[in-house]
Amino acid sequence: MESASELDWVERYLAQLATQRQLSPHTISAYRRDLRQLHLLAKGMPWQQVRQADIRRLTAILHAQELGPRSIARKLSSWRGFFGWLSHQVSLAANPTDGVRAPKRPRPLPKALAVDDAVQLVSSTPPGRATLTSAELCNRAMFELLYSSGLRVAELAGLDVAYSKGRHGEPASLGWIDLASGDVLVTGKGNKMRTVPIGSHARTALAAWLAVRPPPADGSGALFLSERGTRVSPRVVQLRLKQHAIAAGTPVHVHPHMLRHSFASHVLQSSGDLRAVQDMLGHASITSTQVYTALDFQHLAAVYDQAHPRAKAK
Repeated sequence: MESASELDWVERYLAQLATQRQLSPHTISAYRRDLRQLHLLAKGMPWQQVRQADIRRLTAILHAQELGPRSIARKLSSWRGFFGWLSHQVSLAANPTDGVRAPKRPRPLPKALAVDDAVQLVSSTPPGRATLTSAELCNRAMFELLYSSGLRVAELAGLDVAYSKGRHGEPASLGWIDLASGDVLVTGKGNKMRTVPIGSHARTALAAWLAVRPPPADGSGALFLSERGTRVSPRVVQLRLKQHAIAAGTPVHVHPHMLRHSFASHVLQSSGDLRAVQDMLGHASITSTQVYTALDFQHLAAVYDQAHPRAKAK
């Protein structure tokens, strides 16, 4: 194959994608850019001569040009599809993209609230009012429990007032609270149950909500209720927390998982016990929990920069 025909193969491939797979013009255009860039990086090398080492080298060039891991992964996917199609058209020793992976994407640190902001958020009340409505008591109990125990929003929504048995003696609830012992029992990922302590402020908020909680309209034992009296959904919890954060003047967009991140970060800052945080969060692997050590270091670095007289930039 001569250099001029290399791009002809590309157009033939794209034509098949357009007619047989009916991909959009926008997608076809993206594939064309990726494959033309491959042709350019390979300096017109015949497709049959491209080897895995060449793909690795070209991927390294893209990485050196500061192209993001997500973009490199997309280009590799485009190249892999093309060589897979080409192997049915001409004789290829192997698909040169096989075994080549994009650089790992940097894992973003979870976003957590500062301690003061978290406490202010979950405990704030509407200005000018000494008492809360039933719905507001429900919200406060939910938000306090999210921050107190680091629950996932689905775990929170699945809580019942108390333990109940199924027909054969198995737990009929996904989770329940035990205010007497100060614990919440939840079913997390992989149907694994765990017990997490409930803080004193959350226990007080829960007791206040239970004092006014009406019987659920759906006959369930749901702890937290929607406006219709049925079990609250994770989406409703998200919306209520967002509205509450805006009303409280919280300076960032808040979602339930941010309270879980805040719980983990603040417990780790106080205790330094990573294994305990792992157990309370319900992480199967300590690797998932270790991200909070980076968040904790970030916090300590910020404190150092503010407090140490020799750390401040001139």
